[in-house]
Amino acid sequence: MKKIMAGLMKNKLTQILTCSMGILLTNITFSYAAVVPPGTQLAEKQEIVRNNGSFPASLDVHKVESNVELNIIHDFFDGLVYTDRKGHIEPRLAERWETNDNQTWLFHLRKGAKWSDGSPITAHDVVFSWRRLLDPEMGSPYSSYLGTAHVVNANDILLGKKKVEELGVKALDDFTLEVKLDKPVAYFLQMLTHPILVPVSEKAVKRYGDKWTHPDVFVGSGAFKLSEWKVNENVIGVRNPHYWDNKNTVINKVTYLAITSEKSDLNRYLAGEIDMTMTIPLDSFASLKKTLGDQVHINSMLSTYYYVFNTQKPPFNDVRVRKALSLAIDRDVIANKVLGMGQLPAYDILPPNIGGITLTPPEYASWTQEQRVKKAKELLNEAGFNEKNPLKFNLLYNTRESHKKLAIAVTSMWKQNLGVQASLQNQEWKVMLDNMHQNKFDVVRYAWTADYNSPMSFLDTFLTGSSHNIPQYANNDFDQTVIKAGETDDVAYYQKAMDIFNNDIPVIPIYYYVSNRLAKPYVGGFYVTPMDYISTKDLYIIKH
Repeated sequence: MKKIMAGLMKNKLTQILTCSMGILLTNITFSYAAVVPPGTQLAEKQEIVRNNGSFPASLDVHKVESNVELNIIHDFFDGLVYTDRKGHIEPRLAERWETNDNQTWLFHLRKGAKWSDGSPITAHDVVFSWRRLLDPEMGSPYSSYLGTAHVVNANDILLGKKKVEELGVKALDDFTLEVKLDKPVAYFLQMLTHPILVPVSEKAVKRYGDKWTHPDVFVGSGAFKLSEWKVNENVIGVRNPHYWDNKNTVINKVTYLAITSEKSDLNRYLAGEIDMTMTIPLDSFASLKKTLGDQVHINSMLSTYYYVFNTQKPPFNDVRVRKALSLAIDRDVIANKVLGMGQLPAYDILPPNIGGITLTPPEYASWTQEQRVKKAKELLNEAGFNEKNPLKFNLLYNTRESHKKLAIAVTSMWKQNLGVQASLQNQEWKVMLDNMHQNKFDVVRYAWTADYNSPMSFLDTFLTGSSHNIPQYANNDFDQTVIKAGETDDVAYYQKAMDIFNNDIPVIPIYYYVSNRLAKPYVGGFYVTPMDYISTKDLYIIKH
């Protein structure tokens, strides 16, 4: 199902959206609601408890960057559009849209859509929100997103060359939004599905400032609104009666727990305190699969786990050092033995079949591990590191058992194969993010899940100056090739971009993610998107 989302869906949309009459979607049926099968007996209490893995740094859409926050924002806010379970674009706050050239887009908002305070959601809120995303004073980690979407003047605004008022987004009236791009972008609707582009209430933000996300004044647009915020404990959302599709929502209350320990997550699930875990502990996976059967959910993802080099910091400004450390990692052992939950070894930053294309991996992917280690030793010795002068650095990761287990395995491989002395450093998620963005690291654990189903979702993040360019990678040939790939959607340009990237190795791809969770058998409507989102509004509790 998830692979169908790739090439087929995008080609179909391109054909539809380039029709001279544009596209009107009001007569098409979509499955964006909780669908309860006939005869299903629902529980009297429609409440669900989910572990979210960590406590969110914020619920301000323009201050966040990870799934820790976006999981909740996904439930508390609606965007203009989203995708259904078959990967097709469906209307949300925009009930229909049209374009003649994939460059100028008109979105017609639902006139009945309201904020959780009962006020109408307007095109002016969208304009305000997208301008706020670009505002240098916000410092959003996703500030470059509208630029990568080619919205007119977005990049110049980021560089301080133009004012936010010059952004190519305009409210033609209260319910009509015009978006102008600087070139045709066939996958623009896919980009709009990301939670970072959900509108926020202009009235609420201007009235309450930074406090607008506090429970007593919170204003959202989704099926749920913020009810409680207990730091490092939980976030609670309750049904939003003003939600435009409230009649098709079943769950009345959702609780997101901040349990970082995978064992505690599992124990509380087994004790009946949690309905859905965040993940499954590695050492318990095999036994749980046997004993709990269909409560174990494994789903492929468009997501890559990798280690990031601080390429501006010696010795990681030396490609030989980066390449040696990459070659010395046995990815088959990591994926199949250390993890063993369906993950695949990664030699490319791009997950398999993303956007429906297949690329040729780097040459060393076909080597034996012995060949890789031999080459790694040569490179490291050339860079001046050996038994008398061993390479020493810190490997930073955020607190979680699985990250620690993998870090121990990788540093052991480096020690055994190359004599490298890597010290483990673990920090809480928010602290690690702060240090990462301030370039206070040697090598740091990171991961990327596609914002939309295209190679561009990964490649854009490594463009020079991107707000997501954690390794501070800079290569003009790579930049120009990626830009050309985005303009043409040509596989040849994607291949060339990846060849340049794999030769420079600013990061070490390690494995491709799968999402693994436990969900109680009474949780109906359970579905995980390839971007790893679960829509609480699509769920329901079966009588048990």
